[in-house]
Amino acid sequence: MAPVDLEEAKEHLTELVEKAARGEEVVITRNSRPLARIVPIQSRKPRQFGSAKGLIEIADDFDAPLEDFRDYM
Repeated sequence: MAPVDLEEAKEHLTELVEKAARGEEVVITRNSRPLARIVPIQSRKPRQFGSAKGLIEIADDFDAPLEDFRDYM
């Protein structure tokens, strides 16, 4: 899409946001210089419970006192 001047963007903000939501990048300019960009938000996939199953292993003694701290007990 061609750059849009700030004054024009003020008048057509709704349309510009709708274009961005459809995947277009909208560049807003002032005095022919790029000022801001309206881009679509990338949606994330929802997290799936249990997707890391089998990837993480916890040792049986993970919560046992550490040897370095025996003097403090």
